Amino acid sequence: MIFQTQLRIPGPTQLPERVVRSMNRPMIDHRGSEFAEILAEITTGAKRVFKTSNDLLLLTSSGTGGLESAIANLVSPGDEVVAALCGNFGERFAALAAAYGADVVRLEFEWGQPVDAADLAAVLERHPNAKIVLVTHNETSTGLTNPLQALARVAHDAGRIVVVDGVSSISSIAIETDAWGVDVAVTGSQKGWMAPPGLALVTVSDRAWAQQSKARSPRFYFDWKEAKTWADKGMTPFTPAIGVVFALQEGMRMLEEEGLDAVYERHERLARATQAGLEALGFRLYAQDGYRSNTVTSATPPPGLDVAALRKLLNDKYGVVIGGGQGKMTGKMIRVGHLGAIAAGDVVQVLWAIEQALEELDIAPSDGRGVAAISSSLQGVAAATR
Repeated sequence: MIFQTQLRIPGPTQLPERVVRSMNRPMIDHRGSEFAEILAEITTGAKRVFKTSNDLLLLTSSGTGGLESAIANLVSPGDEVVAALCGNFGERFAALAAAYGADVVRLEFEWGQPVDAADLAAVLERHPNAKIVLVTHNETSTGLTNPLQALARVAHDAGRIVVVDGVSSISSIAIETDAWGVDVAVTGSQKGWMAPPGLALVTVSDRAWAQQSKARSPRFYFDWKEAKTWADKGMTPFTPAIGVVFALQEGMRMLEEEGLDAVYERHERLARATQAGLEALGFRLYAQDGYRSNTVTSATPPPGLDVAALRKLLNDKYGVVIGGGQGKMTGKMIRVGHLGAIAAGDVVQVLWAIEQALEELDIAPSDGRGVAAISSSLQGVAAATR
């Protein structure tokens, strides 16, 4: 009997019990003082996580909605936009810009390889009229984290507006929005914030506001100016997802109680352990070494393994839900999420289940290799920090 599913996809993430209980509250007036206090707490706390003094807007939408808001507020039809991409979510960001009539200059890298800052500088030199640069911080389709600090600095120093998809990174992987020269950063409530889907958080710099005042793309629901006008009054322009707001408030309190440095260290430690366990079971890590994500591990399967069959068995028998590949990697990859409310015991359970499933699928014997590798990794990190 499965008592509780281990939801280990790159998002939405498993909710802590505290967050679940926080949503068991009556609805409140989204034009009243109680909501204004909650919005102020979320805004102040989120700015600490983003490391920014810029404006922060709360939008009721998915993370993709937050990204679309950036395009709608910054891009005019016919504008040149540089999209630095190395995976499926970078492709989506570029497609969003194209949908608004942008002339998208694609700086493409092989999936699993990071965007190179020198190549970005060269593209910007060849395209002096490109005002906007789109960067995916953490590419969950390939389990790779781009070198955002270097990429943002190159684009910022070239006088471009730096727009970052931080949906699956911010609150789990460190970001220095102001210090790194990021003008717009977007994240979503359903990832490391430990809340359900439904809210996007967007930071907007003074340079981005100047660009917003000139952009001519149509916008209504995602109009940043309208959002800021209402935020200054302690409200949102339209009815927010109040239940998700309650959850985000509680998730943010949990982050602050743990401490951001500890949160980042935990994600890194569990990522390394997951990678060690998968390698021990014969999987090949997909993302380039040195750029592997702390929130999701991508790996290609050992010979003879049917990824769909593995995922089905894990779900049906062991209550473990992992992700598969996206785009051109559909059916060719697994993705194990380890972000948000997750501890060492969770990743051990996931790797134990994968090892049992591999034996049932006649791929490899269940001899404890995966769990041993995870345990060794965790013990090594603990010893190093003593």
